[in-house]
Amino acid sequence: MKITFHGGAGIVSGANYLVTTEKGKFLIDCGLFQGSHYAERLNFDPFPYDPAEIKAVFITHAHIDHTGRLPKLVKDGFHGKVFATPPTKDFARELLLDSQDILAREASRENRAELYNAADVDRLMELWQKVNYHEPTTVDGVKVTFKDAGHILGSSIIIFEAEGKRIVFSGDLGNYAAPIVRDTEAVDAADYCVVESTYGDRLHESKEEGQSILEDLIEDTVKNKGVLMIPAFAMERTQQLIYEINELIEDGRVPRVPVFIDSPLAIRLTEIYKKYRGYFDEEANRLLKSKDTILSFPGLKMTLKTEESKAINDIPPPKVIIAGSGMSQGGRIVHHERRYVSGENNTILFVGYQATGSLGRQILDGAQMIKIMGEEVLVRCKVKNISGYSAHADQRKLIEWLKPMHRSLKKIFVVQGEEASSAALAIKIKDQLAVEAVVPRTGDEAVL
Repeated sequence: MKITFHGGAGIVSGANYLVTTEKGKFLIDCGLFQGSHYAERLNFDPFPYDPAEIKAVFITHAHIDHTGRLPKLVKDGFHGKVFATPPTKDFARELLLDSQDILAREASRENRAELYNAADVDRLMELWQKVNYHEPTTVDGVKVTFKDAGHILGSSIIIFEAEGKRIVFSGDLGNYAAPIVRDTEAVDAADYCVVESTYGDRLHESKEEGQSILEDLIEDTVKNKGVLMIPAFAMERTQQLIYEINELIEDGRVPRVPVFIDSPLAIRLTEIYKKYRGYFDEEANRLLKSKDTILSFPGLKMTLKTEESKAINDIPPPKVIIAGSGMSQGGRIVHHERRYVSGENNTILFVGYQATGSLGRQILDGAQMIKIMGEEVLVRCKVKNISGYSAHADQRKLIEWLKPMHRSLKKIFVVQGEEASSAALAIKIKDQLAVEAVVPRTGDEAVL
């Protein structure tokens, strides 16, 4: 029995782990490479295995860096089953259809064939089966159980059992006390663990600190008659921000100000959120009992159509604009950035991970001149970052999550992080848990 690392190894995105047993081959995740142009080119490379030989794919969650190459897998011959929680399937369909248009434009620019089309997504959905948390699924001698990862709605830790061995795949683990989603579930024992390390070398500020920073920025935006731009991922981060701003307004901590959700995808995903209230945490459900919604408030405007998006420019400051993409790699946010990052009274706030090479990372790292849609733009606005709004666990929580398993673990594979982040977490694991921890590279194979 062995694991081969075909993505998410030495890089944050592209999660794709092949587990080979006596009975066949299985995949955990099949994600899109994101970030630098080099990483994006990797998406068009042939799979290093035959998709037709894969018995089943188990998906940790809907984010595109974990699902984005599934339609290509189907296009290239996969005909097995895909398993994930009900919210994950519904979210993934929207995310995959949204990314298809972006990928098609990229393929056209580079004179390549499309990665996949909408028909491939439809065929994928026909193969996709919904499974609930804690209900084991058996496929060709392999037993798989999903537990709540607390990262986004429906996100999962995958427990893979075969040939007397138990392997745990963390997927992406959630941050402390994130709103709406439940807390990350513990796993008490395993032989091997594949753990993410996006923030493996750092600690987040607390939820209260993050909310306090957001409160101050909204107040400053109103006072200075400025524009607060927030590049946000359509999935989870946008809904979290709506929830938090709603709370600040209802508690009288910030003045009312126009808030625009300028992302058709985020708007569609928010509707799916409302469908799965049974997956909300206790606090969110308690609040829902006292009012109709936790994902809306006076002054919130959803701009679905292009004309509505353009009309945001006609609204005088102060205003708050939340738009995709989360790393400023396309999407409606770049139009607002081109218009507003040069204004000294304006602020751009990053609330999620910014991959190396992305426009968001350039701004966050202090670039004074950036290129947006071929145009050189001077950055004079204030640049802020709140890591506490990340949906990823930090180093402390990753170690805490691993601790109940440490006595039974033979080895931990540290993945889904930049080199420094993964290396730092591996060292911390060895020091604090006394378990062998390695950072695999793409193509590495581990015999269990």
